[in-house]
This record gives sequence, structure tokens and C-alpha cells, in this order.
Amino acid sequence: MRNFYLRPIPLTDPATAGAGLRLAGGWVSFTHLERLRRDGLPEIVAASDLSDSELAPFVTPRAPFAGLSLARPALMGILNVTPDSFSDGGLHGEVASAIAGAQAMLAAGADLIDIGGESTRPGAAEMATADEIARILPVITGLRAAGITAPISLDTRKAAVAAAGLAAGADAINDVSGLRHDPGMAAQAAAHATPLIVMHSIGTPETMQAMAAEAYGNVLLDVYDALDAIIVQAEAAGVARARMMVDPGIGFGKTMAQNLALLERLSLFHGLGCAILLGVSRKGMIGSISGEATAAKRGPGSAAIGLWAVQQGIQMLRVHDIAMHKQALALWQALAAPCVLGQEERER
Repeated sequence: MRNFYLRPIPLTDPATAGAGLRLAGGWVSFTHLERLRRDGLPEIVAASDLSDSELAPFVTPRAPFAGLSLARPALMGILNVTPDSFSDGGLHGEVASAIAGAQAMLAAGADLIDIGGESTRPGAAEMATADEIARILPVITGLRAAGITAPISLDTRKAAVAAAGLAAGADAINDVSGLRHDPGMAAQAAAHATPLIVMHSIGTPETMQAMAAEAYGNVLLDVYDALDAIIVQAEAAGVARARMMVDPGIGFGKTMAQNLALLERLSLFHGLGCAILLGVSRKGMIGSISGEATAAKRGPGSAAIGLWAVQQGIQMLRVHDIAMHKQALALWQALAAPCVLGQEERER
């Protein structure tokens, strides 16, 4: 366990344009960091007072992910080929509709497509490996046969499903269990030199929400430590840190207060030295805060959190409503990016 944790404080005001150090080679700069401790009050420290080794995780540019540059925010389109996902179950249950859905998301501006054959919504039961493979393979092969060259990530907890999906043309693995469900997942990623996304979660989809209230001493730092341990586990299996992306797992075994605590200080996770994925699209906390009971109508709330996240330097957003997020990012870029990138890049 660490003695302290460092969180870069993003600069977003026009008066700070061009100042400070570039965060992870991206669009956010910082001059100060928040030092967090489990047993004391936070304090603000200047980046100039830190050593090169302390700053390294924050200033090292992130490598491309599945061929995608992370110098600008990227959008991952959610394609659930399931009958029971929480907001779009059954929408893409047929292969033809799934392919059409992926094509529509790419046309709207998605950078990659994340295909899932097993629902991991709260309360969902595990499905058989063979059934999950039967759902995802025709979609992946169909997309490639249709000439889709955009990266495809595979949302699965099972190494056997990952192996089948990679053989069919998928480019990355997105493991929402963070290697807990199937320890062979890291070896699978290493064997194929495949980019690997690891998400923080607890328990199983059936049990995680019942566990949340008692699961953490300090949710922000506990999730950080858990992701750090997962990265070390994956590295030991042969996965390079540069090929990994981390996801704090909003809504996966967290209460409303815990989700908000993670979102408020998202920039902490840059200290892990990996790119960061955030998946909040249409989730229950958005409905609770906004009063919108219908998941499919939570796009505006999803985009609002997405804009907060990119101002924290988060490199990728996993979303349902691609066009809405694309438009929001375009407006953010016009207004906020000059503040963090400076006049030279504003004029490009």
C-alpha cells in the first residue's frame, strides 16, 4: 500500500493556456498535483517540486491503442449482441442488425466498436462460454466481411471467448472483471500481443451491488490500488503496460456516493501510467441524479459526464449515443481545448 497518491490538477481556464506540463501527451496541462493520503488531509504540491521519476507516469505520452492515437479523446461504440443488457438488450440480437448498428456508429464518428455477447448488468447471471462465442463470432466475421477495418474490442470475461474473437478479427480485449474471472485472460492477451482493457469490479454481476456499501475504506484509493495490482498481474503474464488501458468501473459494485467520488478525482488514475477508459453511458446514477427513468433517454447526462472526463484527460469514452457525444466533443474542442493547448494549437 502506498504512503501517498498524486493526482494532477487539470488547467482549463483561458488564463492558463499553454502553461504547465502536458498530461500523458494529451490535451490537458497541469502545474500542480493533489497529494492524497489514507491517514491525512490532502495537500497541493507544485509539479516543479517533484522528481522526474514521480512525474514520469503523468508526462509520458500514451501509446496508440489498437492503432488509435490517444492525442485526442476517442469514442468507443457499445454494441451489445445480447437480449438482456440494461439499456439496449435485444436491439442488436440478430447478426444483420448488429452489423448495421456498428456501421451506423462508425458513420456517426465512433473510433472503435466494443462487442459484448454476455450481459454484465447488475443482477445478470453468467452464460455458457459456447453460447457467448456463438453470439459474437458471426458479428465479428460479418463486420470484417463487410469491409469494416475500424478496431473491434471484445467485451468478455473469458479467455476462451477472447481467443475465438481474436481469431475472427477482433483487435483488443475488454475484461470487465479485471482478470478476476479468468486468470488466463492476461496470458491470452500476451500471446497475441493484444491491447487489454482491465476494469475494476468486485464480486460478480449477480452480487456486486449488494457488496458495494461494505467493500471500501476509501473507494478512490482502493480502486487505484486494485487496478495497480491488476496491471502488475498482467505485466507478469507478459502484457506490456503500454498496451493496457484501465477503467475505474463506474456502476460495477459502487454506490452513488462511491461513483461520484471516483468521477470527482478521475485524474488520479493517470498515475498508473496507462490510458484510461470511462464507461458511464446511460447508467443508473445518471437516472437517479437527473430523474430520467428510461435508460435510452440518458444520453445528455452521459455526454455531460463525458465532457467532465475529457477535461480530466480521460482518453476514451465508452458510449451508446455516438452522434450526441461527437457533437459535444466538437463544441468542447472549440471552447475548452484552446484553454489547455494554447494559442498555437488553437490556430491549426
